[in-house]
Amino acid sequence: MTTEPISYEIRLARDGADLRAAQRLRYEVFVEELGADGPGVDRLNRLETDEFDPVSDHLLLIDPTRDPAAENHVGAVYRLLDSEREATFGRYYCDAEYDLGPLRASGRHLLELGRSCVRADLRGGVAMPLLWAALADYVLDRGVEVMFGVASFHGTDAGALAMPLSWLHCHHLAPAGMRPQARAPGRLEMDLVPESALDKRQAMAAMPNLIRAYLRLGGFVGEGAFVDRAFNTTDVLLLMDTERMSARHLEFYSRRHEARS
Repeated sequence: MTTEPISYEIRLARDGADLRAAQRLRYEVFVEELGADGPGVDRLNRLETDEFDPVSDHLLLIDPTRDPAAENHVGAVYRLLDSEREATFGRYYCDAEYDLGPLRASGRHLLELGRSCVRADLRGGVAMPLLWAALADYVLDRGVEVMFGVASFHGTDAGALAMPLSWLHCHHLAPAGMRPQARAPGRLEMDLVPESALDKRQAMAAMPNLIRAYLRLGGFVGEGAFVDRAFNTTDVLLLMDTERMSARHLEFYSRRHEARS
């Protein structure tokens, strides 16, 4: 007996039920799995929310095996806030952790990516590749030039994260003119291991999948990490200049976008 593959739908949130389902998934991942806390954690309703949700787009993977009426039909999510909306709202989520002055001064069309997560039973499958392909369409549709957002290492022990943070600092720093700086007092310097002692295999083994994916696409990091104790994470700011994106990936997404258009 063969099992029919599940046909997932990828789309933007359309209504309050979609948004609450995304916030419930975020609660499951960030609060229940990773131990996050803070003013946006609604334990009674099992939602993780903040003030950026109403002004952002929410790119969703819809699981057809779940009932939308139960508001648990979202299997993966990306929150998206571009520079046009930010100009009205006044700030990005990342502003609390990083000085984004170099990005703003560039005058380029920016897109902040945030609150990315995948339901536990969908990890390692097609969910994230599907979401990334839809994100590429979103970026090409809107003429986005630079994508950025924080990505997290679980935990706040600098010693345990010294190798991957040092590797990022040594090999993947953003160009000086586009390099956000982590803010005090949460700033953690990333050059914790001498360059001569760096071990690529060890660093990559400790690197979260999302960060590795950005690096494969040609991504960079800002200078300094940020220790977010409320979320029990150590964050790095990732940025991707679409003009510098890995040529192989850019060609693939451009061809896919042209075929869809």
